[in-house]
Amino acid sequence: MVRRFRGEFDQKVDGKGRVSIPASFRRVLEAGDPQFTQGLSPELVIVYGDHRRKYLECYTMDAIAEVDDKIDALPRGSMERKMLQRLFHGQSFPTSVDETGRIVLPAKLRNKIELDDAAFFIAAGDTFQIWKPDTYQSEEAARTDEWLDDLPEDFDPLIYLDQAKEG
Repeated sequence: MVRRFRGEFDQKVDGKGRVSIPASFRRVLEAGDPQFTQGLSPELVIVYGDHRRKYLECYTMDAIAEVDDKIDALPRGSMERKMLQRLFHGQSFPTSVDETGRIVLPAKLRNKIELDDAAFFIAAGDTFQIWKPDTYQSEEAARTDEWLDDLPEDFDPLIYLDQAKEG
Protein backbone atom coordinates (compact mmCIF):
# COMPACT_ATOMS: atom_id res chain seq x y z
CA MET A 1 0.00 0.00 0.00
CA VAL A 2 1.33 3.42 -0.99
CA ARG A 3 1.68 5.95 1.80
CA ARG A 4 0.00 9.29 1.13
CA PHE A 5 0.78 12.81 2.25
CA ARG A 6 -1.91 14.12 4.59
CA GLY A 7 -2.45 17.40 6.41
CA GLU A 8 -1.37 21.01 6.19
CA PHE A 9 1.40 22.79 8.04
CA ASP A 10 2.86 26.26 8.50
CA GLN A 11 6.66 26.21 8.47
CA LYS A 12 9.33 28.88 8.98
CA VAL A 13 11.85 29.60 6.22
CA ASP A 14 15.24 30.94 7.29
CA GLY A 15 17.38 33.47 5.42
CA LYS A 16 19.25 30.70 3.58
CA GLY A 17 16.02 29.14 2.32
CA ARG A 18 16.06 26.21 4.73
CA VAL A 19 12.65 24.87 5.71
CA SER A 20 11.70 21.85 7.81
CA ILE A 21 9.67 19.14 6.12
CA PRO A 22 6.82 18.04 8.43
CA ALA A 23 7.73 14.72 10.11
CA SER A 24 4.74 12.87 8.64
CA PHE A 25 5.75 14.07 5.16
CA ARG A 26 9.31 12.81 5.73
CA ARG A 27 7.94 9.30 6.43
CA VAL A 28 6.12 9.35 3.08
CA LEU A 29 9.25 10.59 1.29
CA GLU A 30 11.23 7.74 2.86
CA ALA A 31 8.63 5.14 1.84
CA GLY A 32 8.50 6.59 -1.70
CA ASP A 33 12.28 6.51 -2.24
CA PRO A 34 13.49 3.06 -3.39
CA GLN A 35 17.09 4.04 -2.55
CA PHE A 36 16.29 5.08 1.03
CA THR A 37 17.69 3.14 3.96
CA GLN A 38 18.04 4.16 7.60
CA GLY A 39 20.83 6.67 8.00
CA LEU A 40 20.42 8.08 4.49
CA SER A 41 18.42 11.11 3.40
CA PRO A 42 15.26 10.58 1.34
CA GLU A 43 15.28 12.22 -2.06
CA LEU A 44 12.47 14.14 -3.73
CA VAL A 45 11.86 16.24 -6.83
CA ILE A 46 10.42 19.74 -6.63
CA VAL A 47 8.60 20.77 -9.80
CA TYR A 48 8.28 24.55 -10.08
CA GLY A 49 6.82 24.64 -13.59
CA ASP A 50 5.86 27.56 -15.73
CA HIS A 51 4.90 31.15 -14.86
CA ARG A 52 1.28 30.19 -14.11
CA ARG A 53 2.19 27.86 -11.25
CA LYS A 54 2.21 29.75 -7.95
CA TYR A 55 3.40 26.88 -5.77
CA LEU A 56 6.09 24.22 -5.66
CA GLU A 57 4.93 20.62 -6.15
CA CYS A 58 7.05 18.03 -4.33
CA TYR A 59 7.13 14.45 -5.61
CA THR A 60 8.42 11.28 -4.00
CA MET A 61 10.88 9.40 -6.19
CA ASP A 62 8.20 6.78 -6.90
CA ALA A 63 5.63 9.44 -7.87
CA ILE A 64 8.01 11.27 -10.22
CA ALA A 65 9.03 7.93 -11.76
CA GLU A 66 5.37 7.31 -12.57
CA VAL A 67 5.16 10.72 -14.27
CA ASP A 68 8.41 10.01 -16.15
CA ASP A 69 7.04 6.66 -17.38
CA LYS A 70 3.92 8.36 -18.74
CA ILE A 71 6.01 11.03 -20.48
CA ASP A 72 8.27 8.34 -21.96
CA ALA A 73 5.20 6.54 -23.34
CA LEU A 74 4.32 9.54 -25.51
CA PRO A 75 5.63 9.56 -29.09
CA ARG A 76 9.21 10.80 -29.26
CA GLY A 77 9.26 14.20 -30.95
CA SER A 78 5.61 14.97 -30.19
CA MET A 79 4.81 18.43 -28.86
CA GLU A 80 3.09 16.91 -25.83
CA ARG A 81 6.21 14.94 -24.89
CA LYS A 82 8.49 17.94 -25.43
CA MET A 83 6.32 20.22 -23.30
CA LEU A 84 5.91 17.70 -20.49
CA GLN A 85 9.66 17.04 -20.51
CA ARG A 86 10.25 20.76 -20.18
CA LEU A 87 7.73 21.13 -17.35
CA PHE A 88 8.71 18.02 -15.37
CA HIS A 89 12.37 17.51 -16.25
CA GLY A 90 13.63 21.00 -17.06
CA GLN A 91 11.59 23.01 -14.58
CA SER A 92 12.31 20.85 -11.59
CA PHE A 93 14.83 20.64 -8.78
CA PRO A 94 16.00 17.30 -7.38
CA THR A 95 16.99 17.50 -3.72
CA SER A 96 17.13 15.53 -0.50
CA VAL A 97 16.07 16.02 3.08
CA ASP A 98 19.07 16.75 5.32
CA GLU A 99 19.84 15.02 8.63
CA THR A 100 17.83 17.68 10.52
CA GLY A 101 14.69 17.13 8.38
CA ARG A 102 15.10 20.23 6.24
CA ILE A 103 15.48 21.04 2.58
CA VAL A 104 17.07 24.14 1.08
CA LEU A 105 14.87 26.01 -1.37
CA PRO A 106 17.13 27.89 -3.81
CA ALA A 107 16.52 31.62 -4.27
CA LYS A 108 15.15 30.96 -7.79
CA LEU A 109 12.34 28.80 -6.38
CA ARG A 110 11.63 31.12 -3.44
CA ASN A 111 11.49 34.12 -5.78
CA LYS A 112 9.19 32.33 -8.21
CA ILE A 113 6.47 31.92 -5.58
CA GLU A 114 7.46 35.07 -3.63
CA LEU A 115 8.31 33.03 -0.54
CA ASP A 116 9.97 34.85 2.33
CA ASP A 117 9.98 33.80 6.00
CA ALA A 118 6.98 31.44 6.06
CA ALA A 119 5.76 28.55 3.93
CA PHE A 120 2.46 26.70 3.83
CA PHE A 121 2.65 22.96 3.14
CA ILE A 122 -0.47 21.08 2.01
CA ALA A 123 -0.83 17.42 1.15
CA ALA A 124 -2.08 16.39 -2.29
CA GLY A 125 -2.08 12.59 -2.09
CA ASP A 126 1.15 11.35 -3.67
CA THR A 127 2.61 14.88 -3.75
CA PHE A 128 2.62 17.90 -1.51
CA GLN A 129 2.68 21.58 -2.32
CA ILE A 130 4.61 24.49 -0.84
CA TRP A 131 2.87 27.87 -1.07
CA LYS A 132 3.40 31.39 0.12
CA PRO A 133 0.73 31.43 2.88
CA ASP A 134 -1.01 34.59 1.63
CA THR A 135 -1.18 33.27 -1.94
CA TYR A 136 -2.68 29.99 -0.79
CA GLN A 137 -5.35 31.75 1.28
CA SER A 138 -6.30 34.27 -1.39
CA GLU A 139 -6.32 31.88 -4.34
CA GLU A 140 -6.53 28.20 -3.52
CA ALA A 141 -8.52 28.27 -0.27
CA ALA A 142 -10.86 30.85 -1.81
CA ARG A 143 -11.40 28.56 -4.83
CA THR A 144 -12.32 25.65 -2.54
CA ASP A 145 -14.71 27.82 -0.53
CA GLU A 146 -16.35 29.07 -3.73
CA TRP A 147 -16.78 25.51 -5.00
CA LEU A 148 -18.35 24.39 -1.71
CA ASP A 149 -20.61 27.46 -1.56
CA ASP A 150 -22.08 26.54 -4.96
CA LEU A 151 -23.18 23.12 -3.67
CA PRO A 152 -26.46 22.49 -1.82
CA GLU A 153 -26.17 22.73 1.97
CA ASP A 154 -26.79 18.98 2.44
CA PHE A 155 -24.45 17.88 -0.38
CA ASP A 156 -21.79 15.33 0.58
CA PRO A 157 -18.65 15.58 -1.63
CA LEU A 158 -17.96 11.89 -0.97
CA ILE A 159 -20.54 11.12 -3.67
CA TYR A 160 -17.81 11.94 -6.21
CA LEU A 161 -15.91 8.85 -5.07
CA ASP A 162 -18.72 6.67 -6.39
CA GLN A 163 -18.09 8.20 -9.81
CA ALA A 164 -14.38 7.29 -9.79
CA LYS A 165 -13.42 4.58 -12.22
CA GLU A 166 -11.64 1.63 -10.74
CA GLY A 167 -8.24 0.98 -12.29
